[in-house]
Amino acid sequence: MNLFDAIQQRRAVKTFDAACKIPEQDVKKILSMARLSPTAYNQQNYRFVIIQDPGIREKIKTAAHGQAQVSDASLLIVLCADTKAWEKNTEQYWSNTTADLQKAKLQAMQQYYLNREQAQRDEAMRSCALAAQNMMLTAKAMHYDSCPMIGFDFDAVAKLIQLPADHVISMMLAIGKASQAALPRFPQLADEQLIFFDSF
Repeated sequence: MNLFDAIQQRRAVKTFDAACKIPEQDVKKILSMARLSPTAYNQQNYRFVIIQDPGIREKIKTAAHGQAQVSDASLLIVLCADTKAWEKNTEQYWSNTTADLQKAKLQAMQQYYLNREQAQRDEAMRSCALAAQNMMLTAKAMHYDSCPMIGFDFDAVAKLIQLPADHVISMMLAIGKASQAALPRFPQLADEQLIFFDSF
């Protein structure tokens, strides 16, 4: 499936075929495409927690108000981010560049994030969202379906996955084969409501 078809056909599916198993090589492909999504300063601050244990899935399902896609999807990923990735082992982000460029990037990154908790959190959410879109489009191109999820108790899920204190959860992503078609696409806003030139 080409990119344009994947974008047009991707929908948030709520009902998955619980018998569907995604081959390991397909899971690796989905994750590898997620890792190609952009992150500021190449800090790769996203973290992907794949929930395999059926018992943990059931507990997450409870935290997600009983939504069936948590237990029935072939693949359930909690997308998290390390909000402090900007200050951890930073030399690895630009190891294939010159020492001068590494120093310049480190200074710029520290200047941008230091003592700016909101900027750190915003960056985490941006990184996860970009990675999630790559995963959903890759899944669709491979003829799988997906559902991004925020309808759950974030604190409860954080405890279940033992989320580190300097990490945040952005969303969950359920991937598999739809057992029921998504609802018809809802109306889209007119161009003049969304697109502006130079200013509002």
